[in-house]
Amino acid sequence: MVRVFKCSFCSKDMPVGSGMMFVKNDGTILRFCSSKCRKNMLELKRVPRRFKWSAKVPSK
Repeated sequence: MVRVFKCSFCSKDMPVGSGMMFVKNDGTILRFCSSKCRKNMLELKRVPRRFKWSAKVPSK
């Protein structure tokens, strides 16, 4: 069985061996499917629920 991780920003499924892994100083592991997601979360400090292209949209 192949492990599948979810992107920490957009919740897109990504197989093992793809994407980027970022480990924070407190030990939290963040996985990103693309540099777009990484930059939006880490550099621009954006919240995923505010973007329509991200799957982390609040349910009504």
